[in-house]
Amino acid sequence: MSNTQHHKNNWVLGLTGGIGCGKTAVSDMLAELGITIVDADIIARQVVEPGTDGLKAIIAHFGNDILDEHGALNRGELRSRIFSNPEQKTWLNALLHPLIRTKLLTDLKNAQSDYVVLVAPLLFENGLDRYCNRTLLIDVPVEIQITRTTKRDNISSEQAKQIIDAQMSREHKQQKADDILNNNRDLNDVKQDLLKLHNYYLQQAKSTI
Repeated sequence: MSNTQHHKNNWVLGLTGGIGCGKTAVSDMLAELGITIVDADIIARQVVEPGTDGLKAIIAHFGNDILDEHGALNRGELRSRIFSNPEQKTWLNALLHPLIRTKLLTDLKNAQSDYVVLVAPLLFENGLDRYCNRTLLIDVPVEIQITRTTKRDNISSEQAKQIIDAQMSREHKQQKADDILNNNRDLNDVKQDLLKLHNYYLQQAKSTI
């Protein structure tokens, strides 16, 4: 029997946290440790890149003026088309979710690192935690989320609050997550705790393969 990778599923850590909690900083640290990162937000963009079936379906549905001058998807235009139109939004989600899920599962399976990290802001909301062996919540107080988001995305604190309110509550996520990493403190402390978790995940991954 050949020991190729395709018949075993990798051990998957689901990494999540609300907007502005510092998920990227944490996933970057894990990437530096040699762990493959599969990011749901990046995949969501990849499935509608020029030439993809996803984008072809969107053009067929909305027409060519959904594209920008470079032939790429005009996200602002798409947002405004679905913003006040629940049917269009439902149509788009029905198209994109299966495409995203398929690519996500393929990428998780093909990862060659000791374990693999699935980064998704809506990990629990979209039921992606079912593909994970364990979940890690990057946790900061809501006030910190608002401050960081308004600074980074140049939006008002009202807008930031709306985005946060649309996500699962911090308390609910804390209940659902297997592990919680407090990211509202000195980065070195965060790193120390993350290293401990990383070593634990390595052990788990080895013992379940």
